[in-house]
Amino acid sequence: MAAKKILMLVGDYVEDYEVMVPFQTLLTVGHTVHAVCPGKEAGDKVRTAIHDFEGDQTYSEKRGHDFALTATFAGVRPEDYDALVIPGGRAPEYLRLNPQVIAIVKHFFAANKPVAAICHGPQILAAAGALKGRTCNAYPAVGPDIALCGGTFAEVPIDGAHVDGNLVTAPAWPAHPAWLRAFLKVLGTKIEA
Repeated sequence: MAAKKILMLVGDYVEDYEVMVPFQTLLTVGHTVHAVCPGKEAGDKVRTAIHDFEGDQTYSEKRGHDFALTATFAGVRPEDYDALVIPGGRAPEYLRLNPQVIAIVKHFFAANKPVAAICHGPQILAAAGALKGRTCNAYPAVGPDIALCGGTFAEVPIDGAHVDGNLVTAPAWPAHPAWLRAFLKVLGTKIEA
């Protein structure tokens, strides 16, 4: 397996598990991951939020950890990366307002490179116009965003994932085993038990 160079788009109050677990998993299997945030540099940190499912009408939120960025956002050249990961949490709702974030996402879809998005991450994909004619999953509250931009919301269980060509999506962090397994397959990563 050839190691891949992966770009991860994050921001303050990214969901803790949805940034930490994929970041560490992708490093564990030998890939390089550059986690970046608009307005921040390598070594800076973003705050995370822990979202939990405790029987309320929506998820609860608690303060998470500080997550250290591994690369500088300014000057990111998407053509230098093999794949894109977009974690959820609250960060996607404002990251999608950044024109450079949108341009980066458009590059990955135009080049048909692997993209993994989870929870609220597809908000960025919808804002980039990348979901028209595509089928994907997200946190259920993002379903209308997907439909309004011309995509189809795929119903999957909270621990499930959906694959549409190069696009791998899931509803929230309980789906990590299925989502990461599917993304690693799309990347061509071979793991033997």
